[in-house]
Amino acid sequence: MYRRFAYLSLLCLLIISFSWAQQSPTKKRPNIIYIMADDLGYGNLTCYNPSSRVPTPNIDRMAKEGTRFTRHYSGNTVCAPSRCALMTGLHMGHAYVRGNGDVSLREQDTTVVQRLQANGYKTGMFGKWGLGREDDAGSPERKGFDEFFGYLNQRHAHNYYTDHLFEVKNRQIRKVPMDTTQYSHDLIMDRALAFVKANRNEPFFLYLPVTIPHAELGLPEKYMKPFLNADGSSKFGPETPFYQNRRTYHTQLKPHAAFAAMITKLDSDVGRVLALVKELGLDDNTYVFFTSDNGPHKEGGGDPDYFDSNGPLRGIKRDMYEGGIRVPMIARAPGRVPAGRTNDDIWAFWDMLPTFTQLTGTPTPTKHDGLSFVPALTGKPQKQHDYLYWQFNEGALKEAVVQGNWKLVRLKEKGKPEVLELYELSRDVGERQNVASKNSTRVKAMLTLMQQSKTPAENDKFNWSAMEQ
Repeated sequence: MYRRFAYLSLLCLLIISFSWAQQSPTKKRPNIIYIMADDLGYGNLTCYNPSSRVPTPNIDRMAKEGTRFTRHYSGNTVCAPSRCALMTGLHMGHAYVRGNGDVSLREQDTTVVQRLQANGYKTGMFGKWGLGREDDAGSPERKGFDEFFGYLNQRHAHNYYTDHLFEVKNRQIRKVPMDTTQYSHDLIMDRALAFVKANRNEPFFLYLPVTIPHAELGLPEKYMKPFLNADGSSKFGPETPFYQNRRTYHTQLKPHAAFAAMITKLDSDVGRVLALVKELGLDDNTYVFFTSDNGPHKEGGGDPDYFDSNGPLRGIKRDMYEGGIRVPMIARAPGRVPAGRTNDDIWAFWDMLPTFTQLTGTPTPTKHDGLSFVPALTGKPQKQHDYLYWQFNEGALKEAVVQGNWKLVRLKEKGKPEVLELYELSRDVGERQNVASKNSTRVKAMLTLMQQSKTPAENDKFNWSAMEQ
């Protein structure tokens, strides 16, 4: 009798264990999708700026279903260094790439993607890389990507109707001839969605650095049509055409309509990503992030004033004011990230490395400048940075330190005295009132932080010391 009871008990336990295993097979490691727009302003999304001229319903819905961060900062105020901070976890006082230009990551510059790949994640990138050529240590397949399709170089990415792109498969890179009548953004999105479908049954990291709405302001007529009247004129009234210039941006006769169409296309494609994740049953096990690489541009016919692209913020791309470096950040993962929440914790691109490694159970390197923001993502109390630091030296040295609600901006042109500006962001988010003269002690302390934060650039191209003379 006892043996029969024991046998039945063991059988029940096995059935229950099998049932649990079927329902929750040792919870799968989460997928991560990181969508990064190119030169999208803080005010170009209606969930950040309700008065924006172009609605963004899909991204707004993502914010309602997740958490919207109001004080998230990019790695820099232009493309390449911002992406370097994201990939390496190093801010501009320590990063190798500190400005735009044809500069590649070195062999010793390990990326977060390499770490995820080593931990068993399938890794894909579709869009613009900007940190390496196909024949050097910075090439995508050497920095952790199993798959890639898109542009290697920022300047090449200005052309949406290119005769070639680059592709990585089986960790080999090749140049792919393209039909110049095809819109590259559409091809990039299709490849990104195919990557998700192909890897639905194993943990994956998808990096989606799309090329819009950066100039040039060009896209198919079918996307422009909603913003044109029956006679072909712009619904935004008389337009000031942009004509091709030496920077290779092509002529756009209706730049306002084109920009609005690009924002709408971007929003629509974010909706496609979210719909696919849901369709594949990956919703509860996938973190989707949405951000921008820096502030809005004024290139190729771009008009950030007309579109209120920086919202309440001052400055645009290439500025160290908030409009140049404060960017949208939305995180969505049903059941993991609280829905309908707004968070004002202060963080930046270099925090993504420790955040991603903690989310995925990947060993975190000791050499990085970030903090894991998993607590903030999951609705728990978050450890705060003492301060954040940026530098940019295109033509002049521009630096910034944010410490809580205070921000110090330092501007230094060669042969001229430095300019120090202090702003209290809680009272003056638009940085209109420089209060440096009334807070000399705070200026001195934050200037010390600024000096302590930086080491000389290892690449002479970004050597700021000459600016100090």
